[in-house]
Amino acid sequence: MIPGANEYGVEITIDERAVEELRAVSPTDVDAPSALTFARNVFVPLTTACRYTCTYCTYFDPPGQASLLSLEDVREICRRGADAGCTEALFTFGDDPDDRYTEIHAQLDAWGYDSIHDYLRAACEVALEEGLLPHANPGDQTRTQMETVADVNASMGVMLETTADVDAHAGPRRKEPGQRLRTIKNAGELDVAFTTGILVGIGETWRDRAESLLAIRELHGRYDHIQEVIVQPVVNNERWAGGSPDLATMRRVTAMARAALPDEISIQVPPNLAPAKDLIDCGVDDLGGVSPVTDDHINPEYAWPALRELEEIAAYADVPLGERLPVYERFLPADMRLDRFDGTVAEGADGDRDWLSPTVRDALAADDPAGERYRAVLRDRTTTLAD
Repeated sequence: MIPGANEYGVEITIDERAVEELRAVSPTDVDAPSALTFARNVFVPLTTACRYTCTYCTYFDPPGQASLLSLEDVREICRRGADAGCTEALFTFGDDPDDRYTEIHAQLDAWGYDSIHDYLRAACEVALEEGLLPHANPGDQTRTQMETVADVNASMGVMLETTADVDAHAGPRRKEPGQRLRTIKNAGELDVAFTTGILVGIGETWRDRAESLLAIRELHGRYDHIQEVIVQPVVNNERWAGGSPDLATMRRVTAMARAALPDEISIQVPPNLAPAKDLIDCGVDDLGGVSPVTDDHINPEYAWPALRELEEIAAYADVPLGERLPVYERFLPADMRLDRFDGTVAEGADGDRDWLSPTVRDALAADDPAGERYRAVLRDRTTTLAD
């Protein structure tokens, strides 16, 4: 059983035979991609507060030291990103930071906001005003919390990390897999295009990795809403000295992800954390959001590669490289979908569902520089990159 899943109203059935079949997968069992994609983004760390104290994470600051970006700060970051040609504003913060941090709660109250999600909504609206599509990754979310911000996001996400109960999730408030699965389920029920992923090397077993991927597959099978799954290695930092998974492990688990998940779900590796060149042939077809403007605030010791380096990875794999929006094309209205690499109309998700809110749809169709920038990404088959 997945720890705590039933407690959070998530029923997941893991087939034992499927687990064993997936554990037997190797890189030779999957195909290399025909193309690679990436998104050009800015990283907006709304607050460094988090109710969890995971032993591998450098993102959170202790109570009394955590910061909260003002909307003026958010606007400046987004404006610089739009000027640099970005299309995505990646909003991150720790799980329910106003629950544990009295200073954060007091600051939100002083600014006139009832919760961090109310504030996130205002920040997403700023991003849209400045010409960026929000993609918020605020950790565990109840359905009510997600409803508060879903319509001002092009897509959203949370890392499942693992379905296992691992010691790396130490502390009085431990991450519970059931909560993460509930967040993924909530996204499906609310028709939110969603990103999730697994974290490799935090004490999980090969069986745990297989179960995590199969849990993601089962939820996607119900809701058709997962757009990409990230395979991310844990890395050494000031709080984690347990090492990173070796190349053989990353190749095998990446191939497992590709074998476990349907073709419409992209497999992503972060090129600043993983040996991307050596993983493309294991089924990786996306290099994630990469910023020409901001740092990776979750992994500050590991700089984003220059955009030119992405081109080198694609050249090494002998595949074309294309820029994408933070929401994948299959979730767009039919008149906006066009496969950049062969000029054919891309197959969409469930045609009876409105994946984009009117707010986001209007932003994509707007007759302004931002709308033109979004549509240019959709039109271009490949992207000429510059440092």
